[in-house]
Amino acid sequence: MDTATQLVFLAVVAGRFLLPLLIPRFPLPAILACLVLDGIDQSIFQAFGHDPPGYQGYDKAMDVFYLCVAYLSTLRNWASGAAYRVARFLFFYRLVGVLAFELTQWRPLLLVFPNTFEYFFIAYEVLRLRWNPTRYGLRFWLWSAGLIWVVVKLPQEWWIHIAQLDFTETVQDVPWFGPAVVLALLALLAVLWFAVRPRLDAVDWPWRVAADPLPAEMDEARERAAWTAAHGRVWSLASLEKVVLVGLICVIYAEVLPGLDASGLALFLGLAAFVLVNAGLALWAARAARTVESAVAAFAVRVAVNSGLVLVADRLLGRDDGGLNQAGAFFFVLLLSLITSLHDRFWPVHQVRSGATHHPVPTR
Repeated sequence: MDTATQLVFLAVVAGRFLLPLLIPRFPLPAILACLVLDGIDQSIFQAFGHDPPGYQGYDKAMDVFYLCVAYLSTLRNWASGAAYRVARFLFFYRLVGVLAFELTQWRPLLLVFPNTFEYFFIAYEVLRLRWNPTRYGLRFWLWSAGLIWVVVKLPQEWWIHIAQLDFTETVQDVPWFGPAVVLALLALLAVLWFAVRPRLDAVDWPWRVAADPLPAEMDEARERAAWTAAHGRVWSLASLEKVVLVGLICVIYAEVLPGLDASGLALFLGLAAFVLVNAGLALWAARAARTVESAVAAFAVRVAVNSGLVLVADRLLGRDDGGLNQAGAFFFVLLLSLITSLHDRFWPVHQVRSGATHHPVPTR
């Protein structure tokens, strides 16, 4: 690659890492921006004369990253416990499917484990723009997920991963395809305007694009730390979720990143140990009232601590195989630190919303 192509490549990859960080504060516009960048990044690469080898694996890994941040944002933002439970299943189901695909490279797995979570997340946030999601019960959210799964995602996954068709190339090669897509979109808009819109419930509030405010008792770091000090445990459901989340995502990246020579099981177990150490340190800091209000500062502290732990572990292991892969280790430190710091920051909010907030009785 020449210099210009390298800069474009780095800019796109940086965008796919940085844009998701806006999802917790601006859920709908940020995830739509991630979706658009996901859809055009390969075309951008090709326009500059570079078609990255192994693009499929890179694309799935980057998808998993922004979907992970979206899932973590549900801990912070979602008031509907029923919608959260559906979203959690859809997210981890997809995560398992992506890992299975990376290990086997068998494309039908991406059809069996479709990315329903992403569009379910979008559907929730579209509804939250004007309506209170807690008005709707588990049945409503299950039907919503089912319709997205069958009507939207299965055809899309078949198109992309089984038929391996490209939208732009199909429009160019099949004369009637472009007009047919336009007519289908117009028909959908007509149905939404004339059939769905008149049946919508009365709106509950003005437009809400930004995430809802945190509960008053959870809007400061010291309050979240106090909750963690009182209720947090190293051996807990939260720690188990972090172990699975960090482990699966990092194993997926290990299959994609070049120059890494580590078995998936060994990496998963090593990361699990680091997650539990992080949980213990976070609990100690909460009980010692050593809190950091800034999310960026808290992340930086965690990166520094985890970097030190990696160096200590490498020394203790006393390996003679050429030493630590510093670039790979630092990447996983960043990934682990980001996921665990966001989870630790948002988990108390989720617990308070689900356990201490009184919601209206669902009407659907």
